[in-house]
Amino acid sequence: MSLLLFKKCFLEPIRAGRKRSTIRRWRTPRVRAGTRAFSPGIGWVTIEDVNEIKLRDLDNADASADGFDNATQMRRELRRIYPATKKDGKCWFRVRFTIAV
Repeated sequence: MSLLLFKKCFLEPIRAGRKRSTIRRWRTPRVRAGTRAFSPGIGWVTIEDVNEIKLRDLDNADASADGFDNATQMRRELRRIYPATKKDGKCWFRVRFTIAV
């Protein structure tokens, strides 16, 4: 079973449909498109898409889907959550999801 964990502050925006993607820092993808993952506080989510991305390429549309006002705000928060990224051997991944019914 795959897990997709979220900070508590993101649970309400996910339930309301304002957050439909998440940016993660992994060595390899931990979820796959077309599968489901369990998210405590949310339930099952369907993984729609998983793509390796460059943080600098994220735009305001990505930020909106992730529940942020703009890309600058999202990048700032990602750098706070993942402060030591220079030599960790990990990549950025964008995961798009929907709440499973």
